[in-house]
Amino acid sequence: MRKPRNNGEAKTGLKTAIAEIVSKYETQRSEFEMLAQTLLANLTEFPPLKPLIHSAKYRTKAPDHLVDKLWRMFNAAEKANKSLVITPSNFYRKVEDLAGVRLLHLHTKQMADIHPLIVSLLNEHRYRLIGRPIAYTWDIENQAFFSGIGFKTRLRPSMYTSVHYIVMANRRTEMRCELQVRTLMEEVWGEVSHTINYPHETNILCCREQLRVLARSASACTRLVDSIFSSHLDHKKEKGV
Repeated sequence: MRKPRNNGEAKTGLKTAIAEIVSKYETQRSEFEMLAQTLLANLTEFPPLKPLIHSAKYRTKAPDHLVDKLWRMFNAAEKANKSLVITPSNFYRKVEDLAGVRLLHLHTKQMADIHPLIVSLLNEHRYRLIGRPIAYTWDIENQAFFSGIGFKTRLRPSMYTSVHYIVMANRRTEMRCELQVRTLMEEVWGEVSHTINYPHETNILCCREQLRVLARSASACTRLVDSIFSSHLDHKKEKGV
């Protein structure tokens, strides 16, 4: 695309480019769905991992959500004075959450066992892990735990909490899938926040404050669940079970 003469021309060109990308995605959406379904089945049917997973689900990104995300990506790049080139031929490498799988488990410390099993399964099925997985958190203690078991960590002021992996299928087209792993309590906050506060933050002040309270409540519940399982394990050890 030639260099635009003015901002209006730039916006028009960008709108056309985004429409072309989304149109291409719509023709390939079923392939992204198959990628997510297959990864979900591989993970949930893996015998060593199965007892650690409470539930799981998958999704593909809705086209209108992709439109919104592309605008946000371009606007963020422009604000940072950075170049961002996304086209119908490379969008599946630039937008890494077109397909998504989510695994839910009961308590935080399970991640010390879940993570190596996920890596083992990905290797067995020849998936490629793009970069190191990232543990998003707002809790300093959680950050220390995840750093201790080898994760990159990022503190999120939004109070979002989840572990993210970017997985690429073993195929010619470099299609990627975002794998999220979190506790049930973290999922409660995540689903509420996603409904009213994503992708754009709500302008209702009381809702923003209540979401912060909910995040702290979910964290307290997660800590309680962690404590229950830790006490249960100590009791079994004492009894030699």
